[in-house]
Amino acid sequence: MENVLEVRGARHNYGATRALDGVDLDVGAGECVALLGPNGAGKTTLVNMVIGLLPAGEGVVRICGGDPRVAATRRRLGVVQQSLGFPNTLKVGELVTGAAVRAGVARSAAGPVMAELDLTDLAGRRASKLSGGQKQRLQLAMALVADPRLLVLDEPTAGLDLPVRRRFWQLLAERRERGTGVLITTHLVEESSAVADRVVVLDGGLVRAGGTPDELVARLPDRTVIARTALGRDRLKALPGVVSVRVEGEHVHLGTRAPEALLRVWLAQDPGLADLRVESAGLEEAVAGLMERGAA
Repeated sequence: MENVLEVRGARHNYGATRALDGVDLDVGAGECVALLGPNGAGKTTLVNMVIGLLPAGEGVVRICGGDPRVAATRRRLGVVQQSLGFPNTLKVGELVTGAAVRAGVARSAAGPVMAELDLTDLAGRRASKLSGGQKQRLQLAMALVADPRLLVLDEPTAGLDLPVRRRFWQLLAERRERGTGVLITTHLVEESSAVADRVVVLDGGLVRAGGTPDELVARLPDRTVIARTALGRDRLKALPGVVSVRVEGEHVHLGTRAPEALLRVWLAQDPGLADLRVESAGLEEAVAGLMERGAA
């Protein structure tokens, strides 16, 4: 598979703080790679290098063999950001046409892309009057109008309802079939497992793990024990067989490969344990376990 993105040995410091510490990353043509990690993991720094906003302190970043800081290379790149403001006075058609002109393609390329994203009827509407889902489709149209080889998505479906998210991923699947590579950063772990071919876990400026979603799940817990408990995080982490600890509201999620041994000790230490259930572990528990191992 031809790589549309290659990152080798990327390092970057902010003063005395090292944000990236020798990161390698590839995205192949037609491939979707999800970049996961907590806040402060280095994801934003890496993405800014990929889209040409930040030079690598060390290492190499290439899009289709070219430097992303060069205008000719950036024309092979599309970007959809989590939050992007549009000029209040400009209309949908004007924005997509302007993106085509800046990318060096014919103005006529705007029409087919707007039709693909169901924006034709909104061409005369000011961008400031669009709904959240319509604004995301507008961003995607502006990113796709130049038919990029690499599409970088930063939390692209945050705040969107389920039908809009499904339509978003359907449109990207159609582009991937035509050879567009996709790099996505997201906190929606389970969503990424459904759309990504590979997952890369970044934490502390380092790649902690990489592989298919199924491969990552297989490496760590195969059960998640969920309950309400009086025990704090430190005591929970000390329970036998616990690989990861995640808190959601009043409930804790413990990843483990030994639920029986875990429950015997947990119940002995907290007789008031409530709302107990055991489920198959998913990608979120695997990612949490990998990051806890890296921090150990």
